[in-house]
Amino acid sequence: MHRLKPALPILIAIVGLVYIFLIPSEPEAVKLLFKLIPMALMILYAVWNFPQTKERYHSLIAIGLAFCMIGDGTLRWFVVGLSAFLIGHLFYVSAFARRYRPSKLRFASIVPLGLFAAYMGTELLRALAEDDKGALMAPVVLYILVICSMAWTAIMTGKATAIAGSLLFLVSDSILSWNMFVSDVEYSGPLIMLTYYAAQFLIATSAADATLKIGPSARSRSL
Repeated sequence: MHRLKPALPILIAIVGLVYIFLIPSEPEAVKLLFKLIPMALMILYAVWNFPQTKERYHSLIAIGLAFCMIGDGTLRWFVVGLSAFLIGHLFYVSAFARRYRPSKLRFASIVPLGLFAAYMGTELLRALAEDDKGALMAPVVLYILVICSMAWTAIMTGKATAIAGSLLFLVSDSILSWNMFVSDVEYSGPLIMLTYYAAQFLIATSAADATLKIGPSARSRSL
């Protein structure tokens, strides 16, 4: 099976595009299967490309990918799927925190991320209140805080794949939540899934990178 390894990125892209543009919404089971296949392949891609000196970072990313895959499969039950994604993000946060590389410029990214979280939170809470969906307010606000924290910790790694992946994930979920609760977003379906699959692939690629540097906190724990 390892002969498939070099072809996995191409296979992931093909199956992802087939799901987004070719698979009809019915039957639902087939649609869901094709939605999950790219994520399963990304987990395999990450694991197969782990460096020989595998560390906690790599396992945390793989577990995060697995929880996001569970979220994909259960998102029809919104709070269940949201909870699975939230747990996945917490694993990503834990992984990225282990690669923390101090930088004033990167640290300053907390400001635009905080402003974005405040804006999205305000708009989503207003929309939920208008639609009498108060029960979703707390889970949605918590999710916004966690995904923005995930993006910030990814930025603090200084690693391009982790940063790009986390920001694309933020874009994908922002389109999804805006389209679901605030107002319709044109071409929301393809936009959500294209940015989502790209985000997860980049995060999986960060786990496959053997050149990642250990941050101060991780280094001290290894001594």
